[in-house]
Amino acid sequence: MTQRSLNRTHAAARDDIRDLVTRRPLPGPGLPQLDPFLFLNHHGPQTYKPGNHGLPFGPHPHRGFETVTFILEGSLAHSDSGGHESIIAAGGVQWMTAGSGLIHAELSPEAFKRDGGDMEILQLWLNLPSRLKMTAPRYTGLQQDAIPAVTLDDGRVRLNLVSGKFDGLAGPIASLTEVFLATVSIRAGGRIELPAPRGRQIFLYVVRGQVRIAGSEVDRWHLAELNDDGDSVAIEGVTDSLILFGHADPIGEPVVAHGPFVMNTQAEIMDAVRDYQAGRFNVVASA
Repeated sequence: MTQRSLNRTHAAARDDIRDLVTRRPLPGPGLPQLDPFLFLNHHGPQTYKPGNHGLPFGPHPHRGFETVTFILEGSLAHSDSGGHESIIAAGGVQWMTAGSGLIHAELSPEAFKRDGGDMEILQLWLNLPSRLKMTAPRYTGLQQDAIPAVTLDDGRVRLNLVSGKFDGLAGPIASLTEVFLATVSIRAGGRIELPAPRGRQIFLYVVRGQVRIAGSEVDRWHLAELNDDGDSVAIEGVTDSLILFGHADPIGEPVVAHGPFVMNTQAEIMDAVRDYQAGRFNVVASA
């Protein structure tokens, strides 16, 4: 396989939400999107004291895209207007297809607010093509033991496969647009060559530690933008590291975003606002 080269890296901007430590590498001033990857918020890492208020994401709407939430530390309670509810612990993932419209809440469980603890969460937004923007909403919550893990390089690398195929395994999420997503833990000195088919958009964010890609070191809280000049990505752990890795076919359609709605035209955004205000997204289930 031919290895892709590194174009440039993008540092995550600090943008705290109340007392929630938040970093955002996408969108950024030098990278408005990585079609179809729209947005990544990295919350934490931080430690909450007992008697805290927890996460601030009360009921809010979405339409036209998907959210994928990785719970790295702590726990997360989900509820939505489609009647889906779950509490996902550390190592788990939530995949929500907003589609035609959902109202959801993402809050800390009562036990976490009472006892406190460590918290770190990633939330990635995936765009949907026009033919799927009004698809029926759906939600899947996965605990860590439902996510296949592949151990490589004599135990120095562990890949947790959320969607797509790797090493003869299939991830538990059947992506509507065949997105590949995984988290990869790499110990210092560990190496992995990940698939990066030509023509596919690559998403690679360093959550923790420092890695080496195509001879260049990439620090934590940086997004690596890769050139489409190969069909694999070679990664080495400079220190113990964790990365979020994905690839997908670009959609190549206009993107018009307004807050929690991502559509193709301004008229569709206005329709989304009107539908939400008219109560057509229903009422969120209790958290």
